[in-house]
Amino acid sequence: MNASPTSTMLRALPAEPREQLMRLAREVSFPQGTRLFKEGGRADRFWIIRTGTIALDMHVPGRQAAVIETLGHNELVGWSWLFGPHAWCLGAETQSPVRAYEFDAEAVRAMGRADPALGMALTQWVGDVVARRLRSARTRLLDVYAPYGSGNSR
Repeated sequence: MNASPTSTMLRALPAEPREQLMRLAREVSFPQGTRLFKEGGRADRFWIIRTGTIALDMHVPGRQAAVIETLGHNELVGWSWLFGPHAWCLGAETQSPVRAYEFDAEAVRAMGRADPALGMALTQWVGDVVARRLRSARTRLLDVYAPYGSGNSR
C-alpha cells in the first residue's frame, strides 16, 4: 500500500515501526453520521483520520450522548484496542464525511508481540495520545465546574 503516514505518527514512531504499521492499513471512508463504535463495544480496530471529523462521545442516561472531543486530520481514533479488556470507553460518530486508515487491532497487537521494539513504540505512541486527551479533558472539566476555571485563559 502506498500510504503516506500521518505527521503524528511521523513524530511518534520511528521509520521502521511506522512502515510496519502502515503495511496493515486499509483505506476506508464513512458518510456523515456513521456510528463507528459504541461505549462498551468490542474494540477490534482503530483509525487514523485522513480527512473529516469524528466526535468522541459518552452515554448520558436519559439524555443525548455528550461530545467529549472532536478529532480531525492525522488524529488517532480509538485506543481501547491496545489496553485490556479491549472494550470502547467512549463512542464515536462521524461529524462529516471521513476518509481514514483503518487497522485491525488483533493484527497490530500480534505484530507488537512478535517485535517487542515495535510493541513498545506503539504502546508509547498510544499512551502519549491517551495522556494528552486526559489532560485536555481535565482542563475542559475545570473550565466547566471549577470556581475559577482551569486558569489556562491567556
